[in-house]
Amino acid sequence: MRKIIFATSNEGKMREIRMILKDLDYEVVSMKEAGIDISIEETGTTFEENAIIKAKTIMEMTGEIVLADDSGLEVDYLEKAPGVYSARYLGEDTSYDIKNNHILSLLEGVAEEKRSARFVCVIACAWPNGEIKVKRATIEGNIGYEIAGENGFGYDPIFVVPEYGCTTAELTAEQKNTISHRAKALNAMKEEL
Repeated sequence: MRKIIFATSNEGKMREIRMILKDLDYEVVSMKEAGIDISIEETGTTFEENAIIKAKTIMEMTGEIVLADDSGLEVDYLEKAPGVYSARYLGEDTSYDIKNNHILSLLEGVAEEKRSARFVCVIACAWPNGEIKVKRATIEGNIGYEIAGENGFGYDPIFVVPEYGCTTAELTAEQKNTISHRAKALNAMKEEL
C-alpha cells in the first residue's frame, strides 16, 4: 500500500485525519510513526504559507507524498486573532484550557452577534516531483459563553456551530468529520490524490 506522511504529531488531529481519509488507497502515517522527530518552524504569515512549509520540508526529507495542514481559529471581534498563531497563542506550551478561558474573558459582555468566528484549515500536499497543491476550507460559527463538551481538541469547547446549537466539542466525531473545516479541506484534497 502506498504511504502518505501527514506532517503532524498531534494525535487528536491524526484521529480525525484517518477517519476522513479512510477510503483512500494510502496508509496515512504521522511524523512520529514515520520516525521523524523534527520541529518545523512555521515562519509564514498565512495558513497557506505554513502548510506549504511543513509539507515541503518533510517531503524533501523523505521523498514521500506529504500532507500538512495549518489551521486555526479566527475571532472577528479580536480582529481575526488568534488566527495563524492559534497553536502558539499565549505561548507554545500554554494549555488550550487557558487559551479558551482567555478568549472567553476577552469577549465578556460582547453581544452574540459580535461573537462571530470561524475555523480555517489549509491542507497542502507536496509530491516528490515538486508539485504542490493547496486546499482551503472554513466552518462558520461563533464563540460561546463557556467551555462545553469533551470531544475534539484545541478551541472546540468554545466554538459553537449554530446549525447544531452546540460546540464542536459536543458533536460526535462522525458529526464533526462531516462539517469541519479539516474535513472539507481534506475531502477537497482527496480528489487530487
